Amino acid sequence: MRLLLVEDEIGLAEAIGAILRKEHYEVDISNDGQSGLENALTDVYDCIILDVMLPKINGLDVLTYLRVKNIETPVLLLTAKSEIDDKIKGLDCGADDYLTKPFSTGELLARIRALTRRKGVPVDINPKYGDITLDLKKGELICANNSVVLGRKEFQMMELLMSNAGQVITKEQFVKKIWGYDDDSEYNNVEVYISFLRKKLTMLHSNVKIKTRRGIGYCLSGAL
Repeated sequence: MRLLLVEDEIGLAEAIGAILRKEHYEVDISNDGQSGLENALTDVYDCIILDVMLPKINGLDVLTYLRVKNIETPVLLLTAKSEIDDKIKGLDCGADDYLTKPFSTGELLARIRALTRRKGVPVDINPKYGDITLDLKKGELICANNSVVLGRKEFQMMELLMSNAGQVITKEQFVKKIWGYDDDSEYNNVEVYISFLRKKLTMLHSNVKIKTRRGIGYCLSGAL
């Protein structure tokens, strides 16, 4: 799952980014409203964490422009202000939730889970398909009594496959969600990590296979 964090306090942004990556989120960070808006307009994110007080373009203007452009990504506003009027203004601009600084790590994570859950992403339930389960907390793929730790990219690709079971995921979708638009990774990176995942499924003696739909992408099979 890919998140965008727009926060101009660099130390705070890096700290939040580290917390989110530890929870297996892929995180892009922007330190001003202009770059944040440019990233958000790519529409590849599952949730945007947006500070209100930003240089170049303030957070409320960023949010307003996103909604005008029909970007419906859930947005969690961060602000040092706690007045009711400010909260109302943010929500009226299209924010889905509002968190006042300082905040606890637990509350931030809970609100992100709630927002992505509304979008239909089962972030608080370990995905299952056939005889395999993806442990979101441990970053492990489990089959019966066997388990194997997945690397970050492997984990993200398997999560995307399992959360969209029955659907073909294209190489373009993998690149956009995991590497991002601004990454110059070649599409053969997808093939490399698919190969890694296939080997780990074999190690687990799983009945699940990753099938190649030539010219289209990849999907899971073997649920029965």
